[in-house]
Amino acid sequence: MLKRVYLCHDTLIGLCSALYDAWKERREDGNAGISFYGMLEQELFCEYVDVTESERKMNALTHMIQQNLGMEAYTRIYYAAKSTDRNKGSAIFQTLVAARHIKNSRKIMEHLTNPFVRNVFELSRKVGNELHFFKEILRFRELEGGILYAEIEPENEILEGLIPHFENRFPLENWMIHDKGRQMAVVHEAGKRSVFVSHVEMDKEWQKQYSDSEQEILRLWKQFFHDISIPERESYERQRQMAGLKYRKNMVEFE
Repeated sequence: MLKRVYLCHDTLIGLCSALYDAWKERREDGNAGISFYGMLEQELFCEYVDVTESERKMNALTHMIQQNLGMEAYTRIYYAAKSTDRNKGSAIFQTLVAARHIKNSRKIMEHLTNPFVRNVFELSRKVGNELHFFKEILRFRELEGGILYAEIEPENEILEGLIPHFENRFPLENWMIHDKGRQMAVVHEAGKRSVFVSHVEMDKEWQKQYSDSEQEILRLWKQFFHDISIPERESYERQRQMAGLKYRKNMVEFE
């Protein structure tokens, strides 16, 4: 049997649809792979199939994983699916196949000797760590009109994971979190549920129209950051560990 590679978009719906098709066709180890448009590495002796993507397939796969593998495995797989790793699709699929062949499928994430399970575990941990990091360091800036605006450029797709945290923290504020690299944003109107928006291009001039109080806060924060520093105890290596260089472009103290 030729190996079949399922081609889809690098979105949650696309990946889940590809996983659903491969699972329904009962493809086994080595007989299936999942690749994304724009990331395909051609292999010999393979057939390539374009996946028809749908929410129905995504919902069916989600239900299957939650019912048979449990919520812990589902959370790990969900986070892994949000990573930027080009091989995540095949790793997730082979984890599902491995779960099919063990006595208690709900313990699949304990089988870290399996390279695919270990890969899913490591990807999910990486995404989860970045999500936790942004919950701590994300900086809102008040624009004219009282809107709180934050721009982020995470490595992984974590924007959706930030919504519950900031909805609970700022339920009565108008705010927006913008993933600049992916051109996506979450828009929250005071007292309402957040709205997820794609294909967002922000006006750079609008982004810099800070309120008078925000400009004063930015000035004071920079001064505070400078004043508390003790030159003899500065450790740039430790500073990079706590706040990597790739995150600093949106942190006012490093501007």
